[in-house]
Amino acid sequence: MATALVTGGTSGIGAAFARALAHRGFDLVLVARDAERLESEAAHYRSLGRRVEVLVADLADRADVQRVAERLEDPAHPVEVLVNNAGFSVRARLTDPDVSEHDRAFEVMVRAVLVLAGAAARGMRQRGHGSIVNVSSTAGFITMGAYSAIKAWVTAYTEGLANELHGTGVRVMALAPGWVHTEFHERAGVGVSGIPEALWIDADALVADALRDLVRGRVVSIPTLRYKSLMFLVRHGPRSGIRAVSRALSGRRSGNLQS
Repeated sequence: MATALVTGGTSGIGAAFARALAHRGFDLVLVARDAERLESEAAHYRSLGRRVEVLVADLADRADVQRVAERLEDPAHPVEVLVNNAGFSVRARLTDPDVSEHDRAFEVMVRAVLVLAGAAARGMRQRGHGSIVNVSSTAGFITMGAYSAIKAWVTAYTEGLANELHGTGVRVMALAPGWVHTEFHERAGVGVSGIPEALWIDADALVADALRDLVRGRVVSIPTLRYKSLMFLVRHGPRSGIRAVSRALSGRRSGNLQS
């Protein structure tokens, strides 16, 4: 039975990926910081007949990241699908003197993505098959501070990795959602009352579309026709205009960011 490893697999988009992959017959390796919640999720999937491993890991801790990387490279227990999903909102301003939040964001959403995707890719390339999904964001196409910069890196990195693995049988995709109905915003203390209902996406529908795009070989997956149209305008519009819109959004939402 094929195995999928999902970081941040106990909530939000990560949990939606775990559900979808389990229902498609995958065994799971779930990675998160909360041991109790991990065991609860694992028990649920085991009741469905799936084999589930849990790895309690804080991806801001490089030793923990290395443990997850070693699991991804274990030739005796290959991982067919990696979903790099773990992440969080970054509320700190770029000019704040305390950069500890930026440091943690870099470790979890940049360095861990680099290390874990690289570890997975080495084994997958040798086997000639496998899939890597890095959860990015439409925020990476605009300019709303550190979170936008990080997610822009995730998308660019994923495209570069896809080039490096082209022709090897390994699929690589960045998923760039917009506003998704999860607990992400509540946990981050981000108010969302001003977000139009039309911009919200169901997490399970998002993941179903993403997995279809993965099978189709898409390198960047943007959900829904509405977001595809918006991001086409963003990607091809004048950057001065995008910066102006980003300033307006940042001011109105007091730093609120997308998941």
